[in-house]
Amino acid sequence: MCDLIEPQPAEKIGKMKKLRRTLSESFSRIALKKDDTTFDEICVTKMSTRNCQGMDSVIKPLDTIPEDKKVRVQRTQSTFDPFEKPTNQVKRVHSENNACITSKTSSTGKESPKVRRHSSPSSPTSPKFGKADSYEKLEKLGEGSYATVYKGKSKVNGKLVALKVIRLQEEEGTPFTAIREASLLKGLKHANIVLLHDIIHTKETLTLVFEYVHTDLCQYMDKHPGGLHPDNVKLFLFQLLRGLSYIHQRYILHRDLKPQNLLISDTGELKLADFGLARAKSVPSHTYSNEVVTLWYRPPDVLLGSTEYSTCLDMWGVGCIFVEMIQGVAAFPGMKDIQDQLERIFLVLGTPNEDTWPGVHSLPHFKPERFTVYSSKHLRQAWNKHL
Repeated sequence: MCDLIEPQPAEKIGKMKKLRRTLSESFSRIALKKDDTTFDEICVTKMSTRNCQGMDSVIKPLDTIPEDKKVRVQRTQSTFDPFEKPTNQVKRVHSENNACITSKTSSTGKESPKVRRHSSPSSPTSPKFGKADSYEKLEKLGEGSYATVYKGKSKVNGKLVALKVIRLQEEEGTPFTAIREASLLKGLKHANIVLLHDIIHTKETLTLVFEYVHTDLCQYMDKHPGGLHPDNVKLFLFQLLRGLSYIHQRYILHRDLKPQNLLISDTGELKLADFGLARAKSVPSHTYSNEVVTLWYRPPDVLLGSTEYSTCLDMWGVGCIFVEMIQGVAAFPGMKDIQDQLERIFLVLGTPNEDTWPGVHSLPHFKPERFTVYSSKHLRQAWNKHL
């Protein structure tokens, strides 16, 4: 409790006013030095010379809180936290007879257990985002030419994650595909786009931390041979188109659509993943590469050397995946090279000419004499199951 100041003679009151102004200016300077002086020290100092009403400018009682209740105040990390943010809960007691917050010290200088400070979220011992030791590798999920994917666990909140560890070369630096993927995914937030949680950069590796999705469309179809149920085909196709619509509206082409890059959650949610070949640019463009998209899902114009393409590049992949979900096998499974892949496409759609495909002769790799002449077929005749 703060004692009331007894009435004083007139000459003493003037001196007290000067003393209060001096102390007020001193307290203002002290308040600016947050790192040097704790709030508890300021409060104790003020209480020695002022009544509790003078503390209203520092802390105002919470009128809406019952007097006999304890109020919890949550403090969250100020660093980027894409998961659920960890909090430290600080209890404050508000009562009629104790509107000011004080800290009592014992003769040894230690804080009373009742006002013991909680550890800060930024404590050096607590795990943080952006640190390699904040994630635990559980098992290897796959390995590519420049990256290895692990199933992992976050030490910050205990959630499962996917760790894409990209090996860095001293001479070559960070692969441009990794830079492109990270920069694009940081700005993409959608239910049908895999979520990038964190980025960890060291001298040896660059690790992209994604939400963990337990399987992909390729593995899902392997577990259900002979084609998927029509309802599941509709569900997955709708989500695939919705995710593509989201990125196409932002002038982004995925450029590597295939079942392995479509993740499937345990609730049936489909998510586009692996944006290493994606491009963010006004479309169409004349500067794209034709070395994109896995062979089975690459459109014929790109196979013939075209570098001028737009969203139709991804839509061809959608059609191939649609057929594969129904059939249970790839629509155009080329086994040798680009020539063999084109032959399989022409066997169904017919060998193109200027009448059926105006401008095809201007494509760099189109040589009519190299291809067998096929007539087009109805899609219902091309595959075993009806589309």
